[in-house]
Amino acid sequence: MLRTDPQAAFEAALGEHRRIVFKVASIYARTPEDLRDLAQEIILQLWRAFASFDARRGKLSTWMYRIALNVAISHARRPSWAAADRIDPIEDDHPALIGEPAAGAPDERLRELYAVIEQLPPLDRALILLYLEERSHAEIGEVLGLSETNVATKLGRLKHAMRAQIAARGG
Repeated sequence: MLRTDPQAAFEAALGEHRRIVFKVASIYARTPEDLRDLAQEIILQLWRAFASFDARRGKLSTWMYRIALNVAISHARRPSWAAADRIDPIEDDHPALIGEPAAGAPDERLRELYAVIEQLPPLDRALILLYLEERSHAEIGEVLGLSETNVATKLGRLKHAMRAQIAARGG
């Protein structure tokens, strides 16, 4: 019987889905040091849980989002996190980590969106991140432990509130 090296399997999985780690970390981190620490903590927790991943029970990306978001939300609830300054989205500073950057300077609308997302509570940030990553309501529900109906309701309310907030900012 052919046995797969767990470390090699983990490295391959992480290589394929590393964008998840850095997207989640960039939404929840406050400083460059915080970003590095959070990304490392997410990777550590993914490694610790990797042996328990069962492909028959769901997609690897869904499992990785669940762990990454749980780590990030716990991280965001730490008292020291609230006092730190916000950093720019990871795409601007670390394009090699997630692929090719978008052409040109970041769109002002994108900056407005990030500013609004930054103000959201941790669970709402997770919800909107998964929505922006074009995950289905079913997958968002699976990651966050919500029903599809609850996801749809929360997303509708969140999008409405975010539109209002962006309009109030003059965006």
